[in-house]
Amino acid sequence: MQVLHDAPLAPLTTFRLGGPADRLVTATTDAEVIDAVREADATGTPLLVIGGGSNLVIGDKGFAGTALRIATTGFELTGTTLELAAGEVWTDAVARTVDAGLAGIECLAGIPGSAGATPIQNVGAYGQEVSSTITEVIAYDRRAHETVTLTNADCVFTYRHSRFKADPDRYVVLRVRFALEDAGGLSAPLKYAETARALGVEPGDRVPLAEARETVLKLRAGKGMVLDPEDHDTWSAGSFFTNPILTDEQFAAFHARVRARLGDGVEPPAYPAGPGHPGHTKTSAAWLIDKAGFTKGYGTGPARISTKHTLALTNRGEATTEDLLALAREVVAGVREAFGITLVNEPVTVGVSL
Repeated sequence: MQVLHDAPLAPLTTFRLGGPADRLVTATTDAEVIDAVREADATGTPLLVIGGGSNLVIGDKGFAGTALRIATTGFELTGTTLELAAGEVWTDAVARTVDAGLAGIECLAGIPGSAGATPIQNVGAYGQEVSSTITEVIAYDRRAHETVTLTNADCVFTYRHSRFKADPDRYVVLRVRFALEDAGGLSAPLKYAETARALGVEPGDRVPLAEARETVLKLRAGKGMVLDPEDHDTWSAGSFFTNPILTDEQFAAFHARVRARLGDGVEPPAYPAGPGHPGHTKTSAAWLIDKAGFTKGYGTGPARISTKHTLALTNRGEATTEDLLALAREVVAGVREAFGITLVNEPVTVGVSL
């Protein structure tokens, strides 16, 4: 277990932003993770858990406490059952399941971060969410002071949310188990229209796994959503805002504002909100941002909207966290003024807030 003091945290995040931690512990085994958590809890030291750093916005002053970087490894495939250590690189794990001919997470290719973060956020993209394949999460329960196994139902997954996100100081994810599918080398049925179009098939069809993965990677890269150290359009946390979920009353009010602002012929995106939000409608944060006037490449400072996708706020290389937050606040205020909807940030903020 490596311990550093006054350690920079910016290099551990995809934004490459944030000040140092008083103490940085890098744990490479589950036992080291648990020991570090217990030590922090026993001494009353604030604890920040870091995986791949792809969903973190850390304040410029840094973190006054112990930052725990989970760098555990473990990829165990038994039949169609997959167990990943929390520190496994997610993109690599997806590639290995595709190589093994197993379906279920192939459309989650290219998402930065670690395996242990996926259940916290209920990571999803291109028609797949990890909640559809996760069977169990093994975690250290800081309240009960023991390692516990939570079933899929225990995790209370909804859109970009889970039990872990609802109670962020209780659990530290150690391992995640998935039930994948052997479909003879084919993908799961494609649910996302854009992916199906790119592959020249219909939603619901299956395609060779490698083709599904490569197509998603190309779609993500075209939106700046695949990390590239040389491309500042990818120095981001991916989607900075979640898609708003509205009641019928809220959607009606929103629809009226769209007509007033953009004309009677304009229809905003509208989708069923899915499990956990019956009778609600989901709309597109990217559409809201664009129609409120924040187009691709918006901004003149060191933090700007990506030139490839309006949902990605980026560090052009010299930004501070405050630069990023100023841009985020400008976007939130502009969308609220235009459409009466308050966008919610997807990344976790540390020592700062919108």
